[in-house]
Amino acid sequence: QVQLVESGGDLVQPGGSLRLSCAASGIIFSSYAMDWYRQAPGKQRELVAGITTNYLTNYAESVKGRFTISRDNVKKTVYLQMNSLRPEDTAVYYCNANYRNYKYWGQGTQVTVSA
Repeated sequence: QVQLVESGGDLVQPGGSLRLSCAASGIIFSSYAMDWYRQAPGKQRELVAGITTNYLTNYAESVKGRFTISRDNVKKTVYLQMNSLRPEDTAVYYCNANYRNYKYWGQGTQVTVSA
């Protein structure tokens, strides 16, 4: 059974930092590209950052220079370090694992940026 479990979401003030984690089980983690998405109320889910099996990364323009995605294949975990957070970063953040036709989602973790 495949499970992706996100954690680390919280309420944080503007300019603050958070680190999200997504622990995977039931998959050969090193074979999967891993992505972080987010969905704000009333908006579509959007790709925030991705990391390939070869550790190549890509970011949405809105988070470049502020967010960093990384992975630990031994711990089967992908991380999203978020710095200089803004109110517009408020959303539910979802972890996604994908490999060929296989795509799995976590349940999401809430990030709220507010004074």
